[in-house]
Amino acid sequence: MFDMVKTSITLFLQGRLFKNTGEVLRQALIGIFATAAILVAIAYFTPLPIWGSAIIAGILGGALQPLLFKNLKYA
Repeated sequence: MFDMVKTSITLFLQGRLFKNTGEVLRQALIGIFATAAILVAIAYFTPLPIWGSAIIAGILGGALQPLLFKNLKYA
């Protein structure tokens, strides 16, 4: 299991894990910015503390990742 993780990390850092690394980075940035926007919106419009807003934003941002990454092709 750890060998598989090590191999995947190595291939990713070498740029050989995905067929289109640019699309992977674009989709990841979309997810990061969407999560940040959700965090700011929740923190601004609700009386929750920042850690509560961060937990909710993390859950929603994590749920968004499979939708963003569903069409990625591995090399």
